[in-house]
Amino acid sequence: MLSAAVAGGVFASPPPASVLAAILCLRDAGVSGVLLIVKNYTGDRLNFGLAAEQARNRGVAVEMVIVADDCAFDQPSKAGRRGLCGTVFVHKLAGALAEEGCPLDEIVSKVTEAVKGIGTLGVSLSPCSVPGCLPSFDLPAGEMELGLGIHGEPGIKRSKVTSADEVVKTMVDHMTNPASQSHLSLKSGDSVVLCVNNLGALSCLEISVVTRSAIRYLEGRGVQVARVMSGSFMTSLEMAGVSLSMMRADQEILRLFDAKTTASAWPNLSTVCISGTSYILDPPAKDMQETSHTEGPLSDVMRKALEAVCFSLLQRQEELNSLDRASGDGDCGNTHAQAAKAIQEWLPSHIVPGCPGQLLSTLAGLVQERMGGSSGALYSLFLTAAAALLKDRSDPAAWANAMHAGTDAMRWYGGADPGDRTMLDALCPAVEELRRLTTSPPGGHMAILQAAVEKAELGAESTRDLTARAGRASYIATVHVTLPDPGAVAIAAILRAVFEALGGQK
Repeated sequence: MLSAAVAGGVFASPPPASVLAAILCLRDAGVSGVLLIVKNYTGDRLNFGLAAEQARNRGVAVEMVIVADDCAFDQPSKAGRRGLCGTVFVHKLAGALAEEGCPLDEIVSKVTEAVKGIGTLGVSLSPCSVPGCLPSFDLPAGEMELGLGIHGEPGIKRSKVTSADEVVKTMVDHMTNPASQSHLSLKSGDSVVLCVNNLGALSCLEISVVTRSAIRYLEGRGVQVARVMSGSFMTSLEMAGVSLSMMRADQEILRLFDAKTTASAWPNLSTVCISGTSYILDPPAKDMQETSHTEGPLSDVMRKALEAVCFSLLQRQEELNSLDRASGDGDCGNTHAQAAKAIQEWLPSHIVPGCPGQLLSTLAGLVQERMGGSSGALYSLFLTAAAALLKDRSDPAAWANAMHAGTDAMRWYGGADPGDRTMLDALCPAVEELRRLTTSPPGGHMAILQAAVEKAELGAESTRDLTARAGRASYIATVHVTLPDPGAVAIAAILRAVFEALGGQK
C-alpha cells in the first residue's frame, strides 16, 4: 500500500518540509515516481501541493490525486467535498497498481476514475476532543450528528438517536439522493465495496450491528455487497461514531482490492462476494402439543395467578435492576421482565391447560427461550422438574412435592445451596413450609401458603447479611454487597403474587 505516510499535528496538515522529505526519501530509494494521495482540505492541498512543486524542481516525477468522497452537503461550497474514509480505498487501489509496476500516469488515471465512484457519510453520538482541549462541539445526550468530518467538525443535521437500521437507512438514502450535488450514484444491480468505519469509540459489537444493518439495507435496494470492511480505518480520536464508505466496483476494482498486501493493519478479507452467501433457516415449528390441551377446573385460577406474577415482575423491574447493579450486571429486572412479557404475549391466544404439569412444561419452554441467562436456565429447570410430578395429580400434596423436586433440580445443576446468597435463600424456606401441605387438612392450605410467602420474604431480606458464595455476586468484595439478592427478592415477589391471586391477604 503506502510507501510513506506524513503526519502533521492533531487535525492539522503536515508542513511542506516534512512532505518533501518523504518524497526525496523515496527518490533516493530508487522509485520512478511518487503519487501523493491527499484528502480534500485546504491545508492539505496547499502543503502537499507546495511540496510537490518543490520536488518537481528537483527532478522528481510527482503527481497528486485529491480524494473528495464526502456526501454530506447537498450543495458543497467552493472548497468542495471533504476527503474522508473513502481515501483508504484509494490507498489500496493505488498501492496494488504500483506493486504491479504500472506507470505513474496510468495509476493517476485509474485512481481518478475510481474516486468518482466513492462516497462517505459519518454519524456520531458524541464529539471528540484534541488532547488537552475541550470537546470540539456540544452534543446533548440522546442526540446524534449526521454528516460530520474527521477533524471534530460538527455535521449538517442533528436528530434523536434511533436504531441502527434506521440510522443506516438515513445515511445511505442521504448518500445516494440524486437531488444532492455530492451524492454517490448507486442503482439496483450495482456492486460495491462497503467500509463500516469506527470513528474511535464504538465497541466491536456496535460496529458489527451497524455492518449487518448496512449489508441488509443495501441488499434490500438490490445492491450487491461484493466486499465489506468493518473496523477502525480512519478514526476521529475518541468520537463515538461511525462512517459508511462505498465504492462502486467492477471486476478490475475487485482484483486490485483483493491483491495481497503486507500492510499490517489491512484486514484479512475474504475474496468471496458478501451478498448471497448468508443462509437463514426458519426455526422448526414448536411442538407445544396445543391440540391436546384442554381446560379444567384450575385453568382460570392458574391464568389469574400468572397474570398477577407478570404484573408484579414488570412493576418491580427497575427495583430488581437496581439491586443487581450492586452485585451483578444490573439486568435482573430486565430478564424477569422478559419472562413476564413472554407469558403475557402467550396468554391471550392460548388455552391454559387444566393439567398443571402441561402448563409448567409450556412455561418452562417460554422461559428457556425468552428469559435468557442463568436465571432463564434455572427457572426452566425448576418448572421442568416440577411438571413431572403434576402430570396426573393436582392436589396440594402434589404441588408441594413438585416444588421440592424443582428446587432440588436447581440446587443440583446450579451448584448453590441455601446460605450462598442466591434465589434459593428465599425459595428453599418457602418450599420447606409448603411441604406441610402433604399432611394438612384442606382448611389450612391458605395459612400454609401465607407462611411460605412470609418465609420467602424473610429469606430474601436475610441475604443482605450473607456472603455470596455462588453467582456473579461471589466475585464482588463483600464490603460492596450490602443489599438483598435480587433473585431472592424476585422469588418472594412471585410467591406473594400467587398468594394474593388465590385470595390471600395483601
